[in-house]
Amino acid sequence: MASIPDTLLNLVKNYSPSGSERPAVEYLVGRMLALGYTRAFIDEAGNAVGVMGNGPRQVLLLGHIDTVPGEIPVRVGRDIISPYDVLRGRGSVDAKGPLACFTDAVAQVGARDGWQFVVIGAVEEERDSDGARHIAPLYHPDFAIIGEPNRWDRVSLGYKGTAWAGITVRQEQVHTAAEQENACEAAVNIWLRLKAWAEEFNLGRERNFNRLMLTMRDLSSGSDDYTEWARFSLGARLPLNLDPAAWYAHLNGLAAGAQVEPQGFAIPAWQCEKNTPLVRAFLGAIRAAGGTPSFVYKTGTADLNIVAPVWKCPALVYGPGDSALDHTPDEHLSLEEYNKALEILVSSLKILVQ
Repeated sequence: MASIPDTLLNLVKNYSPSGSERPAVEYLVGRMLALGYTRAFIDEAGNAVGVMGNGPRQVLLLGHIDTVPGEIPVRVGRDIISPYDVLRGRGSVDAKGPLACFTDAVAQVGARDGWQFVVIGAVEEERDSDGARHIAPLYHPDFAIIGEPNRWDRVSLGYKGTAWAGITVRQEQVHTAAEQENACEAAVNIWLRLKAWAEEFNLGRERNFNRLMLTMRDLSSGSDDYTEWARFSLGARLPLNLDPAAWYAHLNGLAAGAQVEPQGFAIPAWQCEKNTPLVRAFLGAIRAAGGTPSFVYKTGTADLNIVAPVWKCPALVYGPGDSALDHTPDEHLSLEEYNKALEILVSSLKILVQ
């Protein structure tokens, strides 16, 4: 059996769904100090922060320490499904694997003249990204690396935006024998108009990253003596050329007659620059390790979307793990992949700050 990285194992053992991250945060801060970080602390938002070195230039590695709910017994080994050494447990892929990899890589690189490495395990990424929103105005890095699972030989340069809304149709009661549209039918017809508009918008857009993707959730209805209502939540994954304000404007037009209430934080899509010293460092490290590097643009949304527009520095997303396992009951991370990603991170950081 492959050796089990201590940081990864113990971070996953500290189950930390959003809102209950404190034990995992305390563990990570202690682990950073034990690994020789210059300092480590818990910030005002509850993030774990570790600093290596004191130079004026800064590389910030941002991962998230929270997970979705649903604890998975932590175990290491092989089975029929995965004939390799894997670590099973909630967060092993999304995204404690990348965060532990950041922590171990910076410890291996150590302090470098003129540079400072900052590793942050952010809270609440799976909900409203409170941790990332807190740090965005506080740091001004020269380079930013965001931790999400994309496999050891791939670099992600883009994540879609997201916007949610509640749509409610409310009207006078309609008799079942009448031909008049009832509230449920009106809500369904709004959904069909939205889907049709999205299909028209997506014509000629082959890549999912460039497409508008809609989802319906929480469909419900009801009535009293005089009125009836139907409601659903609408999620939109937004491409680069459709920002939240423009999307909500289209939504209000297409849902005319219904009440549209934006929900949570709307986040625009973000795409990183490809030709930067940061990207070149990773591509070179992957090739040197025998890999064929590739770029990926994700249909999800990450803390990259929160911090990159503020920091305006070269950025990318990197981390071990198969993102198809995110949030699933079979979440697991190959230890071989973890070690390979660690090798890439160490090499990339050394190239970047040489």
